[in-house]
Amino acid sequence: MRSRRRTAGRRRLQVAGGALVALIAGAIALATSGGKSGPPPLPLPGIGQPAKSGDPFAYVPQRESDFVNRAVAGSEHVLFTKSPGGALATAARVAAWRGLIDKAVAGTDIDPNVVEALVFVESAGRPNVIAGLDPANASGLTQILASTGQSLLGMHINQARSRQLTGRIDTAAGNGKLGLMARLESQRAHIDDRFDPRLALAATVRYLEIARQHFGHSDLAVESYHMGIGNLQTVLNDYDGGKPVPYVQLYFDTAPGHHTRAYDLISGFGDDSSLYYWRVLGAEQVMRLYRTDRAALNRLISLQTQVDSQAYVLHPPSQVDPFATPAALDDAYAARTILPLPSNASALGLGYDPGIGALAPQLKVSPALYHGLRGPALDLLIELAARVRTLSGGAAPLIVTSAAADERYQQRLGVSDPPAAAGWSFTIARRYRNRAQAVAFQAMLDRLQALNVIAWQRFPSEIEITVASDASQVIVHGP
Repeated sequence: MRSRRRTAGRRRLQVAGGALVALIAGAIALATSGGKSGPPPLPLPGIGQPAKSGDPFAYVPQRESDFVNRAVAGSEHVLFTKSPGGALATAARVAAWRGLIDKAVAGTDIDPNVVEALVFVESAGRPNVIAGLDPANASGLTQILASTGQSLLGMHINQARSRQLTGRIDTAAGNGKLGLMARLESQRAHIDDRFDPRLALAATVRYLEIARQHFGHSDLAVESYHMGIGNLQTVLNDYDGGKPVPYVQLYFDTAPGHHTRAYDLISGFGDDSSLYYWRVLGAEQVMRLYRTDRAALNRLISLQTQVDSQAYVLHPPSQVDPFATPAALDDAYAARTILPLPSNASALGLGYDPGIGALAPQLKVSPALYHGLRGPALDLLIELAARVRTLSGGAAPLIVTSAAADERYQQRLGVSDPPAAAGWSFTIARRYRNRAQAVAFQAMLDRLQALNVIAWQRFPSEIEITVASDASQVIVHGP
């Protein structure tokens, strides 16, 4: 299924650049001028109320738990797609360490569920894994750097001997000598504490205690496990002079146009460092489902892994109502289930690729039939364009390359994409006027996904965005 979605992206580009589209009864038009007085007010979202003033996606302290829940839901896809052997196999490996985890936290205030989730995220329950080839890098069940283990956590680590044994272990594994490999791994665990699960877990608990004492917040301690105490403190310094705040506030109250220095730092560490805390919380949920509702976990795994985004989690194929034929899509316009793309596109910071619906003549319908979206998806598209235009400081449009479709049209493309065939998805060309626009667009994709109002997938020349059904509510009332 994953390869079929990739094919969809390539095929859309092949049909782009066709003849100019026809109009649906004058309701849909190509881009027009926004006038000399600047862009007009944005249209009302589909629920008929004005959007929240300012940034509708800005952090609201009174709704802290809502932001946390959204961030966890919007950030957990990688737990299902990157877990070795799959999330279920990882959960089984991690659960096997729960006895040692409980012993490691005994007598402390550290939550064993957090430590268990950290093991899920760090090593997927594998006690001998190394990040790269050199055991000086993060290693072991809880992926501790050699330098951190020695200087901060008081671990016994003989790096030279650990490197030597690691080389011999790799050779034994390559030759299929599993017994020898196991013996060498046992020897390494005696000279490098990180490869002894009991000692690695004890060291991780010590780290979390040190970090919590430094920050005064358990969530900051967990985030610092990946970002580093010093790096996280620098972000806090740039945010408000160093005063510790809940991580949800630090994450969502920084943006390209708000607390910019802290945002640039927190988003610039790479390897999704800023999302680490959300993924630990997501791993907690996975482990809870593993123990209490295996059927629900299997359903979630299926939805998370069928395509390369969380689109099927937002809109499970069994629950969407795709339009089977062009006639069904046409009826959806009449019922206002699907709304036409705005005629004042350029005024809203949008443009429409002339190839949208280019295969429609094969179905004996107008290409303009495919210039529409569900109300929440249309609201999100308009708000996204406005935010990108504001952040980038320019008027260059985002170019829409596809919108609503029907199953018969998708058959012509050779794809199956239920959310798109139900009007929940659109694609934006990866053609940007300048770097500022590209950076602003990426920043909005990241923020909207963290708020769980979109799922997005990158193709070679376009981005597919699937919009949550509550997007209009979020735009009006906030997350």
